[in-house]
Amino acid sequence: MEDWKTNRNVFWTLATPGTLWLIAFFLVPLAFLFVLSFSSKAMIDGQISINQYDYFSGLTNYLRSFNPDIVSIFIRTLWWSALATLACLIIAYPIAFGICFAPDRWRPLLLMLIVLPFWINLLIRTYALMAVLRDNGLVNSALGAVGLGPLPLMNNTFGVIFGLVYVYMPFMVLPLYATIERLDKSFLEASLDLGGTQFQTFRNITLPLTMPGIVTGVVLVFIPCLGTFLTSELLGGTSSWMIGNVIQSQFGPANDWPFGSALSLLLMYATFAVLAVRAFLSRNSKGVDV
Repeated sequence: MEDWKTNRNVFWTLATPGTLWLIAFFLVPLAFLFVLSFSSKAMIDGQISINQYDYFSGLTNYLRSFNPDIVSIFIRTLWWSALATLACLIIAYPIAFGICFAPDRWRPLLLMLIVLPFWINLLIRTYALMAVLRDNGLVNSALGAVGLGPLPLMNNTFGVIFGLVYVYMPFMVLPLYATIERLDKSFLEASLDLGGTQFQTFRNITLPLTMPGIVTGVVLVFIPCLGTFLTSELLGGTSSWMIGNVIQSQFGPANDWPFGSALSLLLMYATFAVLAVRAFLSRNSKGVDV
């Protein structure tokens, strides 16, 4: 069999299908959005056209993005995404440890339970969560039975962040599990044998060695949270919009694709910044990257 690394024909035979796919369905649409972000709706016979544009008409859309209302929504998106990511990390870390230290016969079942939500459509899962959190839902019914409810669990910040944690938790558990599972347990035993406390062992041994998994999990959760719109739409309402809801509305009811394109690209730039931070932390981490 020929080595694809040295034979150019083999290399291009393998690389061409994927390259064409990326060009046709990623780079071309992205280029169109880039051009559209510098455009505006065309004026035809004194009327604003619905689907005709004056291309490269200026920076109006980007300047509109710095409207105080848009900036406040963007800051809210960053803040809520950070809170949801932190909550996922705090909850997922012990879960990943528990799976790694579970008996071998239970480990596949526990991992299956982590990925099981992926088998169900996100919309269905979100509606199921609404049935749990609404005023007369399962949680408030249980709280009401003991005289503690109902509590406002939806159409507020708590509902959105809880939904984000519920949706993206597996993206935090799996990279943490992959890192912890490869962790040399003898390091932990040596630290304890040498007189280190459980906290000192965690701070000086476990945390640095699992940092690549933490960073990867944070990126995998934080980036989707930035662009989400379904969770905030259903669990937060119009008063709890995130930047994804604004973008969706521009491509939907508002029919303002140039402004939506500018917002999308700004969000993409923020995503690139997160990935740059991830690359920097990976280069300086002490653990085994994932």
